[in-house]
Amino acid sequence: MIRNGHGTAGGAERPGSGARRAVRVWCDGCYDMVHYGHSNQLRQARAMGDHLVVGVHTDEEISKHKGPPVFTQEERYRMVQAIKWVDEVVPAAPYVTTLETLDKYGCDFCVHGNDITLTVDGRDTYEEVKQAGRYRECKRTQGVSTTDLVGRMLLVTKAHHSSQEMSSEYREYADSFGKCPGGRNPWTGVSQFLQTSQKIMQFASGKEPQPGETVVYVAGAFDLFHIGHVDFLEKVHSLAARPYVIAGLHFDQYVSEVVIGAPYSVTAELLDHFKVDLVCHGKTEIVPDKDGSDPYEEPKRRGIFCQIDSGNDLTTDLIVQRIIKNRLEYEARNQKKEAKELAFLEAVRQREERPEGESDSDF
Repeated sequence: MIRNGHGTAGGAERPGSGARRAVRVWCDGCYDMVHYGHSNQLRQARAMGDHLVVGVHTDEEISKHKGPPVFTQEERYRMVQAIKWVDEVVPAAPYVTTLETLDKYGCDFCVHGNDITLTVDGRDTYEEVKQAGRYRECKRTQGVSTTDLVGRMLLVTKAHHSSQEMSSEYREYADSFGKCPGGRNPWTGVSQFLQTSQKIMQFASGKEPQPGETVVYVAGAFDLFHIGHVDFLEKVHSLAARPYVIAGLHFDQYVSEVVIGAPYSVTAELLDHFKVDLVCHGKTEIVPDKDGSDPYEEPKRRGIFCQIDSGNDLTTDLIVQRIIKNRLEYEARNQKKEAKELAFLEAVRQREERPEGESDSDF
């Protein structure tokens, strides 16, 4: 078990509540290509209790029930650990959630989104805890999922993620991605996530820089947020005793908080407005602005520019390459997932329409 160091401990009492025991909440999942939807689920789950324990499935379990994950289990463990609402991470969590698992980690109930998670043979993975009344549901974030992100990467041109042209082989696969006989269901297929100010504020800390804190500014697309980004931000955070890190996120990408639609070039106005002490960039290539100028010219002139080596060579382009390399497996995974969910929904519909008192044996 990996502890994050925040929140209450094991069976600790709830802060400020006298002798009442802390409510421990369990979540589990693949957490492959961690995105806003995962974070939103964990934020909602954490709000239902005092301590959040998150189980992450192994590569073997995911491959058995869904198909190959994009990220390795070690990468996925670290990504979940980096999410601020998570208190503990349980590696190699079982794919089917049981009462035994909840009891083993002292959790009162588990939380999952209002979508369907099925085993390889089409069973609801939360059936046992649902029947025992130890299941809670949170609202699924519409318009974003791992399946959706894989689809986005393969439907857009490769030039969206790198300077290379899309090959004919890539284009042929991209054109066929997501086209599956039988239509699509509410949880698969490619969609567009739309951010709103209300959604963004749910993730903001709401804290202003305090006297004595070092204001550090980083900017980029942070597209397909991954462990390489986490390693970079950890290094940035360690540059000062009391850091206050501002992330500027350029338009046309995922937007979370702080500086929305940040200018590509770091301007004097931006530095002065946020009273920035340090500007950081990773070891990736610095692409000139549209006019050919260095986007970090101003912070370099002020002597506050710093390049950070995260020690991780994972990039968005490498992730895209992983998916292209295994394209047939990912296509089969998504089609299998959709077929299972459609079959499950049809079975539920038939049960609901069945005359009262009629059993499965009557069919």
